[in-house]
Amino acid sequence: MHTINDLSSAIIGAAIEVHHTLGPGLLESAYEQCLAQELSLREIPFERQKPLPVHYIQGNSIGLGYRLDFLVAGMVLVEVKAIDALLPIHQAQLLSYLKLGRWRLGLLINFHVPLLREGIKRVVLGLDGSMETSPVKMVNSLPLCGEYFGCGYAALRSCARIG
Repeated sequence: MHTINDLSSAIIGAAIEVHHTLGPGLLESAYEQCLAQELSLREIPFERQKPLPVHYIQGNSIGLGYRLDFLVAGMVLVEVKAIDALLPIHQAQLLSYLKLGRWRLGLLINFHVPLLREGIKRVVLGLDGSMETSPVKMVNSLPLCGEYFGCGYAALRSCARIG
């Protein structure tokens, strides 16, 4: 992988293969396991169920244990869902994880959709702490990002770039 966008495209390609093979309707844990296998087959490095501590004052951990579904190549955070629809709270969760870990790019992948492209949201955390989100568009089977949308969540709206 040459860039973070190449890595993002490779992750999405792996997720598409999982969805194509399994279809919608299974539990999140099944998609997570199969995505891990697909990333391994493609020799894409990742950490699964990576602990994410929360530090409050002077770097002291407050003991809350969050777990990331995937951290791919130390750069891209991937959260797997198998739900009827992605909600603003799911984007808020991903944004919080990006801020806590100081990563720039996250993917929300919801496998409970007829076409996977309808279940993928790409979240980019800007250098100033702002957020851009976009659905992933597919052109000739390659994921492209565009068409920013507002999440409608007041807490996110104050820190998000919405156009």
